[in-house]
Amino acid sequence: MVKGARVEVGGARLVAQARRVCSWGSSLSRAVQPRPAPTCLVCACRTGIASSGAAGGPGSMVPSGALAQKQEALEPGPDAERKPWRCLVFYLCFYGFMAQLRPGESFITPYLLGPDKNFTLEQVTNEITPVLSYCYLLVLVPVFLLTDYLRYKPVLVLQGLSYVAVWLLLLLGTSVRHMQAMELFYSVTMAARIAYSSYVFSLVHPARYQRMAGYSRAAVLLGVFTSSVLGQLLVTLGRVSFSTLNYISLGLLIFSLVLALFLKRPRRSLFFNRGAPGRSGASPSELDRMNPDAPQGAALLGAWWDWTLVRMLRELGHSLRQPQLRLWSLWWVFNSAAYYLIVYYAHILWNVVHTATVYNGAADAASTLLGAITSFSAGFVKIRWALWAKLVIASVTAVQAGLVFLMYSTNSIWLCYVAFVLFRGAYQFLVPIATFQIASSLSKELCALVFGVNTFLATVLKTIITLIVSDKRGLGLPVHSQFLIYFGYFLVLFVIYLLGAMLVIVQHVQEARRAPPEPGSPAEKAMPMLSTHSSGLSNLQPTAPPQTSPEQHPQPEAKA
Repeated sequence: MVKGARVEVGGARLVAQARRVCSWGSSLSRAVQPRPAPTCLVCACRTGIASSGAAGGPGSMVPSGALAQKQEALEPGPDAERKPWRCLVFYLCFYGFMAQLRPGESFITPYLLGPDKNFTLEQVTNEITPVLSYCYLLVLVPVFLLTDYLRYKPVLVLQGLSYVAVWLLLLLGTSVRHMQAMELFYSVTMAARIAYSSYVFSLVHPARYQRMAGYSRAAVLLGVFTSSVLGQLLVTLGRVSFSTLNYISLGLLIFSLVLALFLKRPRRSLFFNRGAPGRSGASPSELDRMNPDAPQGAALLGAWWDWTLVRMLRELGHSLRQPQLRLWSLWWVFNSAAYYLIVYYAHILWNVVHTATVYNGAADAASTLLGAITSFSAGFVKIRWALWAKLVIASVTAVQAGLVFLMYSTNSIWLCYVAFVLFRGAYQFLVPIATFQIASSLSKELCALVFGVNTFLATVLKTIITLIVSDKRGLGLPVHSQFLIYFGYFLVLFVIYLLGAMLVIVQHVQEARRAPPEPGSPAEKAMPMLSTHSSGLSNLQPTAPPQTSPEQHPQPEAKA
């Protein structure tokens, strides 16, 4: 009995130790692992002890080798997590790169004006190109909502199909109506570009957002640069015709469409399919904190969405009271509208200035490279944006106005190319600054709403300018006259921003003069020292100097 009691006491002690070790191991696994860890080895040991105690067999307290191997198999190692992440990043970046390979895109205008299609300059300028702005305005909001509701992948497939339709109409179409339909499908591809940038963030953990943004952005820029360089090399060195170049583009677009079919469809999106944070691994949505009492369930989804949208618009109204948010949003609207009009019609201007040798691909490649460099360098600009933002915007706008006037006035195609490259670089320099200034004071959902509203307003303004200036139902101006209008547009923006900057600087100087000196300023610290030294000099006597304490005359180190 004594021996049996000792065995029982020893078993009880072992069970207690196993429980303590198991609790320590489970707490450690919760601290280290991002998700709940599987059952630890000591828990299996404790289960074996309990079952053996019930069976009366003390010899089965140690787990078997098969059980230990099973527990090791359940343990996720770092390689198991790193491998899916690397595969996902590689496939997304490869798709983003291939989707940009359209070497014939830089030469669409000379292709339409050349012997292959034989359209007139007036038809391309005043009948075909304006349709792009109208159609983009019509499809922007529906595609934006469908992107989130359908969870990105179907819209990416729609984008691939639209690209294929664009190049089929470009190759097979023969009338102005066909080319206008081509602009319709091209506007769908433009509106669907938001699907890729949003899609890459819906599949990864929030901790990897920054890395994923860098990878996807680099892949897209590399694809655009490679496409432009490839097209220019095929035209200049390979003597490939524009028609053959478009067939090559069609083949590459079909391949990117096949890649889009194998993309993984995410389970959540930003607005309509947000899901539970615990299951998706995403951080809790800002809308959940704004609206904690929102009704749940599919039956109440409509009422929930309406209520949330009202709350978002209300929060947006409060956010627009911030001066920096208003400033950069207005810059986004007014500058983006004119920027895209310059990009649309620059190729037509090049064809008017010089028609012999075409280097459109080289100009597009150089502008893409310079835009990437200026966007990267903008992240290192450290100034007080609340004070100097309007002056910086005014300076960049003045440079843009001068470059647009150079494109209008010169007869050299090389000066046109250089001015176009610098113009795009100046715009791309301010884009990341505006993005940061807008996004830094908003939540994720409100940030997406602000960028969507800004893009929509810029599209509305661009459409109005196109209808008045370019369309044959309006003024129907030739391309050179349009660039003169755009020069005046940027000049007016420069004057407005310059006056605003001067007003801000004057107000800052006046406030600095009215503000009292800080109690710990160096001037106030120096006044008692000067008075003490002056009084000491006036009371100098030929007798021995008075005995002073260290408190009355502190050391220079103490003053510092």
